[in-house]
Amino acid sequence: MTTTLPTTKRSASRPAHRAPTRDPGPVRTGAPEQRRLLDRLPPTDLRVLRLYLFTRLGLWLVAYCTAWLSPAGSDARTPAPWLSRWEQWDWVHYQHIGQYGYFDPFPGVDPASDNRVAFFPGFPLLLRGVHTLITDWTVAGLLISLVSGAVAVVALARIAGLGRPDSARAGQRATGFLLLSPAAVFLAAGYTESLFLAFALPAWLAAKNRNWPIAGVLAALATTTRISGLFLATAITVECLLARDDRRGRRRWRSLPWCALPVLPATAYTVYLHANTGDWTAWKHAQERGWYRDFHTPAEAFRNTWRNAFDHLQTTGYAWEFQLELAAMAVGVLLLFFLLLRRRWPEAVFIGLNLWALGTSYWYLSIPRATLLWWPLWTGLAHWSLRRTWVKEAYVGVVAPLTVVLAVTFTSGHWAG
Repeated sequence: MTTTLPTTKRSASRPAHRAPTRDPGPVRTGAPEQRRLLDRLPPTDLRVLRLYLFTRLGLWLVAYCTAWLSPAGSDARTPAPWLSRWEQWDWVHYQHIGQYGYFDPFPGVDPASDNRVAFFPGFPLLLRGVHTLITDWTVAGLLISLVSGAVAVVALARIAGLGRPDSARAGQRATGFLLLSPAAVFLAAGYTESLFLAFALPAWLAAKNRNWPIAGVLAALATTTRISGLFLATAITVECLLARDDRRGRRRWRSLPWCALPVLPATAYTVYLHANTGDWTAWKHAQERGWYRDFHTPAEAFRNTWRNAFDHLQTTGYAWEFQLELAAMAVGVLLLFFLLLRRRWPEAVFIGLNLWALGTSYWYLSIPRATLLWWPLWTGLAHWSLRRTWVKEAYVGVVAPLTVVLAVTFTSGHWAG
């Protein structure tokens, strides 16, 4: 006899059990390509980029204010154009190189005072390329700095977090210290600092990860923008020589030619200038003519800077800027001492070469701007602030306000380094 087990029917009022579904979270808007790009970035990078964007907005607001507060003429009734606030000092040289090249004449130039060759070609060449898409030269320069600065801050955050359990906090602190540094306005202007860092910091990150070909190529690109790329290449070479990996020792020696790659763009530029001027040291001579960068002993450079800062030889604005130069040099010397004490030889080589180049001219010039390139300063401050909470408080309370002062100084047309 067959027994049939009774079957039960589900009540219509009781739905079948369903597996719990995952909350998809907030819906992201925007183009699919943008959403995919954001999904690839770690949360730390996103926080760093958010801080970067907010500080850009702050500097743009400062430029807007100076357009009203410092227009052309004391009796002006209309503000200066906002873009004109960024067309200051070295930017004029970069635009002229991008527009006319290094040797073609242009209206209003005095050949005797034309020192365009003092500027390496990387930024002007990129500016000329972007100008083919964006016709306004100033907007093109600002866009280059905006994009390259974003790359730079992400790389800096990753360098600060290398080998640390609190890598996210260290990266955010380092980026914050950089973006609130006194000379931070030059990261927003159409200057070379952002572009240099966009190549140099990933190059150093690649070196720390023992990827010497990538490090060499990026350092070579950095050298197209500033002579400091050669200092970076020297630091990478020292890092390569000190790398501890016995199993790959032979391959490490084979990697040294990659470290020397940055010599090529500097050599190519020297040959180009010689072909047009007949002078193998045309770049150096332009630096001497325009900015008094002929060689002097460190003691002479210090004395000349001190006299111009405090002996009433300059107007008060220029004297104050020379005081900033002295303060920045003091920070560099302290940083070098710290790096030597900690036996961080590659970083010490980079800072030492920078200090030697900047401290052996007739006087100190553009050292506050140069601090932007000193990544060991920003990572060191970040690590220190994580051990001593007062460091961040002191920096924000005492140092960061100078950011606004120098931003106003630059965007109002005064010399700011």
